[in-house]
Amino acid sequence: MIQSMTGYGKTVLQLPTKKITIELKSLNSKNLDLNVRIPAYYREKELHIRKKLASALVRGKVDFSIYIENNGVELSSKINENVVKEYMNQLRNVVDSDEIELLKMAVKLPDSLKTDREELDQQEWVQIDNSINETIDEITTYRVDEGKVLLDDFVLRISIIENLLEKVLEIDPMRIEQVKEKLKKGIAELEVKIDQNRFEQELIYYIEKLDITEEKVRLKNHLDYFRKALKSDDSNGKKLGFITQEIGREINTIGSKSNFAPMQKLVVQMKDELEKIKEQNLNVL
Repeated sequence: MIQSMTGYGKTVLQLPTKKITIELKSLNSKNLDLNVRIPAYYREKELHIRKKLASALVRGKVDFSIYIENNGVELSSKINENVVKEYMNQLRNVVDSDEIELLKMAVKLPDSLKTDREELDQQEWVQIDNSINETIDEITTYRVDEGKVLLDDFVLRISIIENLLEKVLEIDPMRIEQVKEKLKKGIAELEVKIDQNRFEQELIYYIEKLDITEEKVRLKNHLDYFRKALKSDDSNGKKLGFITQEIGREINTIGSKSNFAPMQKLVVQMKDELEKIKEQNLNVL
């Protein structure tokens, strides 16, 4: 079953001292383009996160973020009393002011506050890791749902191309007759005598060069192969892209051989449907 590269997932984890929001977004990209934004004290887990995301999401422009909202119970910054007192002693020798004003000036000077580095709590990380898994499940579900929409569109457009091919085959005898008539008319206008047997041989050779039987068979096979690829267990947008290239090659060859306005019109319609398939396929995982 095909999946879209477009997706979104979000999980909120409420802990005693903080609320943790995990967000995952993805858009289409030729390869995996992974951007991870996490608080500094989770940096040691970044490689683990990247491997997990790469394994699950495979391809796409992926943005992963962890946001922390502390509830104010814990303070990570504290007053460095010794430094502040020393600043105040030095300031007394410079300015004539009361203790409150000296304190206000002192706490603004370097190192007056000390920040304790928050260490990673392993039990907390287990809960975060589980939430990351839940977020991945959410975005995967989103991608699968989007893939179903793409699948329906692909099936529709492949059927349209197939129907247009049938119309091409229906008018092909008319095209051949028109080619014959043009050649005969051209010879007649020259008003010269020709070897009828030689003319028939040349005519057959010319008609064979315009024959689209091989292209018809190959195009039909490519359309069937595209449908089969849509039903495969894995989602492979690159494979579908290669098949569309082959479909386009056969359509272009039919167009170059047609030399018949009604058939060329049908070929243009086939190309238009194929371009829509190519555009949509850019979103397939």
